Amino acid sequence: MNPIRNIAIVGAGAMGAAYAAMFSDAVGFNVSFVARGKRYERLKHRSMTVNERLYNIGVIHPYKVSTPADLVIVALKHHHLADAVADIAALAGPGTTILSVMNGLESEEMIGAVCGMDKLVYALAVGIDAVHENRWFTYASPGKIVFGPTADDGSGPDLERIREALDRAGIPSEVPPDILRAMWWKFMVNVGINQASAVLRAPYGIFQSSADARDLMRSLMEEVVALAPRAGIDLRSGDIEEWNQVMMTLSPKGKTSMLQDVEAGRKTEVEIFAGRVISLGKIHGVPTPVNATMQRIIKVIENGFGK
Repeated sequence: MNPIRNIAIVGAGAMGAAYAAMFSDAVGFNVSFVARGKRYERLKHRSMTVNERLYNIGVIHPYKVSTPADLVIVALKHHHLADAVADIAALAGPGTTILSVMNGLESEEMIGAVCGMDKLVYALAVGIDAVHENRWFTYASPGKIVFGPTADDGSGPDLERIREALDRAGIPSEVPPDILRAMWWKFMVNVGINQASAVLRAPYGIFQSSADARDLMRSLMEEVVALAPRAGIDLRSGDIEEWNQVMMTLSPKGKTSMLQDVEAGRKTEVEIFAGRVISLGKIHGVPTPVNATMQRIIKVIENGFGK
């Protein structure tokens, strides 16, 4: 199969902008954002600045493309995905690979139900510290994209083709021996750092310097660790320490996506973090009091957005 060339990015927030810049800086890619309606018109006439460099990324309408995308990167908030699944399907052809870097454990199944799981890989983004403030996008670390097959029979997208494209774009990547364990590890991380940072209004630097902040983060993560074996996932307390090591390498001024949402008065993804932990806790009979409290606090914050 030919190398990946046409990149379509669904989601023009901090992470989508960072990846668009990385692919645009590399040789051999055509990079476009995907939008329709008023968002299409808005992006069509807007340039963006990523790490103080100006980019003019093209915008395509999902129902007006003549050539399917080789790679669709989905970088949306969870509550926007349901409205975008049909758009993603419209971009896909026989050779299209769909890679979601969305938070949570749900996006691949939601996309696969419409597009077919054979077009998807399981994926997660680790360590990218992209921030969007006042139409400026910045990131200090590209992090890495961890990905793997959605089936055990060798079907689905060519993993080496994806790795080659990420290498060309300068995006570190990894194919772990157990991608579902990696997905749960990222879920654990998000449940901890995203939610704790949102209620503390704290960038990474606070967690790097404050043991109390790290303890709050850990207490949220430990409930995920307790749930994981019930779902057949080998997650342990030592995995929290692995995240701490990654966190210490991030820009102290970097902010989680949930903190950025709170600061901008946007809806958060608390439903797929604390909400999912609470739901799984009820199913498996595992207490989740820290996440239950966190959900209440974040809901109070969200309810104050319009006041």
